[in-house]
Amino acid sequence: MTHSFDKDYWEQHWDEAPETAPSAPAENRANPYVQRIARRLSPGTALDAGCGTGAEARELAARGWNVLGADISSTALAAAAAQTSEQDLAGTVTWREADLASWEPGRRFDLVMTNYAHPAMPQLEFYRRIMNWVAPGGTLLIVGHAHDPEARTAHGHQPPAEATVTAADVAALLDPAEWTILSADTQSRTVTAPDGRTVTLPDVVVLATRRS
Repeated sequence: MTHSFDKDYWEQHWDEAPETAPSAPAENRANPYVQRIARRLSPGTALDAGCGTGAEARELAARGWNVLGADISSTALAAAAAQTSEQDLAGTVTWREADLASWEPGRRFDLVMTNYAHPAMPQLEFYRRIMNWVAPGGTLLIVGHAHDPEARTAHGHQPPAEATVTAADVAALLDPAEWTILSADTQSRTVTAPDGRTVTLPDVVVLATRRS
């Protein structure tokens, strides 16, 4: 099945997601890759491209970062704002409704990250686009669904083929004259499925720093 990943798609997705329910807790549920980088890097400015309900953005803000979270879904951003209001953050987080296939932030950031985001454009072209928003000396973190025909999400669905990538394909976008690749591989995380099962999910994780 081909997905459009347009605004209507994401509004429906988040309208049905448990993360946007009024009872959803505000505690950080950031993926482990963002948790690790938040501990490693000194706070600065960050952009979370396709932030959803903001768990990763809040993880950074809790550690003193000034974060801009951008997403096409007003439903997701409303939940993000509500959950943020319940937390005492050392940094700041601002939410921006934006179509990442056309929006421009008008500035560069010390850290640009994206976590499982799929705008209405080819996946690798999206990654190429956000790379331009990393400041010299800054860091890029891309976390995506691994291209694995056997993989399933925590809900038991296979990620759409057009939303999956390989680490090699992502790394190939990074010009060695401009970037230092720190890691580019397939890693895994363990989550609890809605039915209580423990599920291990494969992810593509690419971490790089911009030299110029």
